[in-house]
Amino acid sequence: MRIIRHFPNALTCGNLLCGCIGIVAVFHDNNVLAAYLIGIAAVLDFFDGFVARWLNAHSPIGKELDSLADCVTFGVLPAIIVFDLFRRSFPYTTLAEQPIPPLCYLAFLLAIFSALRLAKFNVDTRQTHSFIGVPTPANAMLIASLPLIMDSVFYAGIIILNQGFLIGITLVMSYLLVAEIELFALKFKHYGWEGNQIQYVFLILSVVLLAWLQYVAIPLIIFLYVLLSLVRNKWGKPKNGTQIHP
Repeated sequence: MRIIRHFPNALTCGNLLCGCIGIVAVFHDNNVLAAYLIGIAAVLDFFDGFVARWLNAHSPIGKELDSLADCVTFGVLPAIIVFDLFRRSFPYTTLAEQPIPPLCYLAFLLAIFSALRLAKFNVDTRQTHSFIGVPTPANAMLIASLPLIMDSVFYAGIIILNQGFLIGITLVMSYLLVAEIELFALKFKHYGWEGNQIQYVFLILSVVLLAWLQYVAIPLIIFLYVLLSLVRNKWGKPKNGTQIHP
């Protein structure tokens, strides 16, 4: 029974392993594999918390391990993917002997702000039923979608490897990671429509977008998540004071 209680931490370590292998994959010019590993890690990240609650196996070590794993997989790995995309946006910099342009290092803002986001989450008591700022897995999934879109959509690389686009996505997502914006969580106290409207609308629209646009839908879903949260914050707040406010 004591071994079973370590199962959530084993899932968290699987998340961390995905991040480490993903970093190696980027170094070997395989951003697509790195993107898939972020997806696998996101599933493990969801289930480690779910299993911990199911087994009542919460522990301070598990909480710290989860943040450390997330910082690598959902912070450092996405930053390295963007770093590689920046590098590819310059002619001839894919050759080993060529110096790396300083602009490429802007990508590591994503790692820095992901670490800040995780640190804030660990000490912010407001984030019990909602999030303040975009969660690191959501940001990582958006970044992971970029090489997948390039691999599956003809001429998508012209947009994604545009330096203006890469600068914009880096700065916008770095800001959203730590922005004082309340974002709804996909947590259901019950499965009825009342009180869960925003979650159901988001899930339905996400499924439609994925079926229609596949990988291209992922960035749209992340920005839809932010947009619906802003709409909910302005017009959909319950008046009974039960909702957490930023």
